[in-house]
Amino acid sequence: MAVPSRRSRQALAVAGVLALALGATACSGESKSGLDPDSPECAPYSDYQGHDGESVSIYASIRDKEADLLQEAWSRFEDCTGIEIDYNGSGEFEAQLQVQVDGGNPPDIALIPQPGLLERFARAGKLKPMPADLKAIADANYPADWLKYATVDGQAYGTPLGANVKSFVWYSPKAFAEKGYQIPTTWAELIALSDKIADSGQKPWCVGLESGDATGWPATDWIEDLVLRTQSPEFYDQWTTHGVPFNDPRVVEAVDQVGSILKNPRYVNGGYGDVKSLTTTAFQEGGLPILQGQCWMHRQANFYANYLPDGTKVGPDGDAYAFYLPPVDPSKGKPLLGGGEFTVAFTDNPAVQAVRRYLASADYANARAKLGNWISPNKHLDINNVAEEVDKLSMQVLLDDAAIFRFDGSDLMPAAVGTGTFWKGMIDWVNGKDTKSTLDFIEGSWPK
Repeated sequence: MAVPSRRSRQALAVAGVLALALGATACSGESKSGLDPDSPECAPYSDYQGHDGESVSIYASIRDKEADLLQEAWSRFEDCTGIEIDYNGSGEFEAQLQVQVDGGNPPDIALIPQPGLLERFARAGKLKPMPADLKAIADANYPADWLKYATVDGQAYGTPLGANVKSFVWYSPKAFAEKGYQIPTTWAELIALSDKIADSGQKPWCVGLESGDATGWPATDWIEDLVLRTQSPEFYDQWTTHGVPFNDPRVVEAVDQVGSILKNPRYVNGGYGDVKSLTTTAFQEGGLPILQGQCWMHRQANFYANYLPDGTKVGPDGDAYAFYLPPVDPSKGKPLLGGGEFTVAFTDNPAVQAVRRYLASADYANARAKLGNWISPNKHLDINNVAEEVDKLSMQVLLDDAAIFRFDGSDLMPAAVGTGTFWKGMIDWVNGKDTKSTLDFIEGSWPK
C-alpha cells in the first residue's frame, strides 16, 4: 500500500508503443499440461520456458479483486512455461515479510511498495542483485527515475511493476449533479464545499484507516499530500530523507490542515460514525458510503476502483469517479503524490529469474493493463490498453506538464518510521493525541 529520491519534477514517460498483444482472457480453466508449449499461443513465452514443474512463490500486500487480476494477467505465462506461481497477498505484508526473512524462509519474490523497506533488505544482504539480462530489460522498459528507487549503493535490485496516483478524491458524479455541486479546483473551494455539505446536515467525508498491521497508512497519504501542497517539492524531499526534522513547524502546519478535515466531527465519518471510527473502518470500505448517499468525498488512490462493488459504473457520468485533490496555491503547479510496487527476489534459481524477466516485460504490462484498474511506468505500455476511465485520468495527470510528482513519503522513509511510527502516530493522532506530541514521537524514532 502504502512504496531516496524522486528529486526532479517529472511525469511518467508512458509511450504509446503497442507491445505484443496478449489475450485479455486468462486461460485459468485450462490445465498447464493441456497447453502445448510449442503451440502458437505459447510463442511469446519461449524465452521463459525450460522450467516445467517448478514453483515460484510471490508475496505482496495486494489482495482481493486486485490480487485476482494480478494472477489472471500471468496465467498464460504459467500455462506456457509450466512454472506455477504460488501467490500470497496479506494485509500484514510489511511485518510478516520481515518475520519470514529473519526466520530464513523468505518468499522467492516479493512485490515491495516501500523503497525504504527494499533498501533495508538490500543492505542486510538479503536481496539478490539484478542479473545482467534483467538489468538490460529494466533499462529498456522503465524511466531511470523509477529504477533508482530500487537501486541501493549503485546496485540494482528490483524492477517497477504497477504504479498509482494517490492525489485523488472519489465522489459520485450523479449525486454532485443532483445537488449542483461543482468539482473544487483549489483547496479553499474544497473546504467551502465541505462546509456547505456539513451545513446541510450531512457528512462531507468518509475515511477508512484500518488495514491490519498496516493500519494508518491512508492517513500518512493525507499528510504527504498536504506537505506537498503547503511547501516546496524540495522541502518534501528534505522531509522524507530527514534533511529537516519530522516535527518541523512547516510539517506541523500541514498536519493541522489535514486535521481540519480528519479530526473535524462536522466533516467525518459519513456512514460509519464519529472521528474515532476512522481508525476502525477498513480502508477497502472507507469510500463505500458515497454509493449509498451517506457521504460525499473520499480521498484515495486510483486503485480504489478495485474495491468498489461489482456493477459500479466508474466514470465522469457514473456512480463513482475521482477528481484531482486540488492544490493550495495553483500558481505553484500541480503537486502529485503516487507510488507503486517493485519486484525483488530473495532467491535466484532459473525459474525465479524467468518470472522476474516476464514481470519486467512489456508483454506483462500490457496483459495486466487490459484487465483494467491498473497502470505502470513501463514505457512500452500501450495507452490504448488502459481501458478504465479512472486509469485514463491517472495517465492524464501523470503526463500533465504542470505535474510535480513525488513518491509516497512514508514509503521512502526508513521502515522503522515510514511503516512503523508514522502509521502508529497517525492513529494515535486521530484518536485524540495532539499534533506536537505526535510529531515529536515520530521524530524521536528516526534511526540515528
